[in-house]
Amino acid sequence: MADTTGHTTDAQAPDPPLRKASWRHIGPGIVVAATGVGAGDLVATLIAGSNFGYTLLWAAVVGCLVKISLAEAAGRWHLATGRTLFDGWAGLGSWTSWFFGVYAVVWGFVYGAAAMSSSGLPLQALFPHVMDLKWWGVACGLAGLVFVWFNKYAVFEKVMTVLVGVMFVVTVYLAIRVTPHLGDALAGLVPVLPDEKDSVLNTLGLIGGVGGTITLSAYGYWVNAKGWTDTGWMKVMRLDNRVAYATTGIFVVAMLFVGAELLHSANVAIAGGDKGLVQLGGILEEEYGTATAKFFLIGFFATSFTSLIGVWHGVSLMFADFVARLRGGRTRATGEEVASGARERSWPFRAYLLWLTFPPVVLLFQGQPFRLIILYGVLGAAFMPFLALTLIWLLNSSRTPRHWRNGLLSNAMLVVAGLLFLVLCVKQVWDQPWSESF
Repeated sequence: MADTTGHTTDAQAPDPPLRKASWRHIGPGIVVAATGVGAGDLVATLIAGSNFGYTLLWAAVVGCLVKISLAEAAGRWHLATGRTLFDGWAGLGSWTSWFFGVYAVVWGFVYGAAAMSSSGLPLQALFPHVMDLKWWGVACGLAGLVFVWFNKYAVFEKVMTVLVGVMFVVTVYLAIRVTPHLGDALAGLVPVLPDEKDSVLNTLGLIGGVGGTITLSAYGYWVNAKGWTDTGWMKVMRLDNRVAYATTGIFVVAMLFVGAELLHSANVAIAGGDKGLVQLGGILEEEYGTATAKFFLIGFFATSFTSLIGVWHGVSLMFADFVARLRGGRTRATGEEVASGARERSWPFRAYLLWLTFPPVVLLFQGQPFRLIILYGVLGAAFMPFLALTLIWLLNSSRTPRHWRNGLLSNAMLVVAGLLFLVLCVKQVWDQPWSESF
């Protein structure tokens, strides 16, 4: 096994026997699926269905396969080495600490406001005369703070599972309600690009946007928090990960069905961003009645709030590990420490929770500073190629025990993911209004 400098140690304990993959162990995958699929992902898929019908169904499926490879790699690192992902990053050089530190501060500040606003939108639509959207957002942020602060992973997982159940029922119900044309849907599994301008970049954007966030790197931390800390859990983790992205696939395919049938066939356009889902609620009310619209808004809230509390927990867990690794110097940060629950009780975990909740309230009431949003966009775009390329580095080196290093398929999928996100990163940076920021 490798130490934090990348040199292998002479002694290596034998691997524990592999536990049988069992459905009763499923958990972290449900959490990562719920957190990774936010309202923005559903809107993007909905708009893809609205614009192109079923043509890009194959891209949504490819997106799930790419994310399976990334999450599996993150989980495999945690289980194979007994070390956390940030500990692995730190072994690649101090630049990784600088990148993650700046990313966590800027991204958390802006994302906190976005997550609170997204969670407040469906509540305002459900209860329009109670209070303003900004205050609904603040209420959601505080609810997430209190919930994560006072509960450990086991309770967090159970609540996320219930909310995923709500998301699942709502999205599948809507997909059935719009009566999809299954023949057209099957044809959409054949890789074809729409005959539109920028169709390649739009397709890559859909592939990259299917549940692709920092929560992919948090997956290994949730695996440890579940109590899985060694290679004996490898089969269980892989089943759990596949269930996660099968669930994600169902969500996005269902919303693509809704976009293709309800919007594309009627030539109806909706706005991008979370407000597009509120607009969809109005369309559903006109088409199917108030009950269906209310049911959808409940699912919209479940989708947004799972992303909120998932980030509140998962990224805070990563930040606590980041601080512990910096304070410990060359001391390893292990999965056992995460499994013990010590990270969830630490002051860095709770400090980052507060950072996600209170400073972003300023953005809810005063708007988002232009230059900060540009920095947020650039850092956000850079994180996914950073994750893919560092996982290739870590899992092909002596830092990982030989038996658990990448095979040909893993390397191929991670290279595809890295190139995909690198292209999307360049496009995101290129599209920023740089001239307006000076």
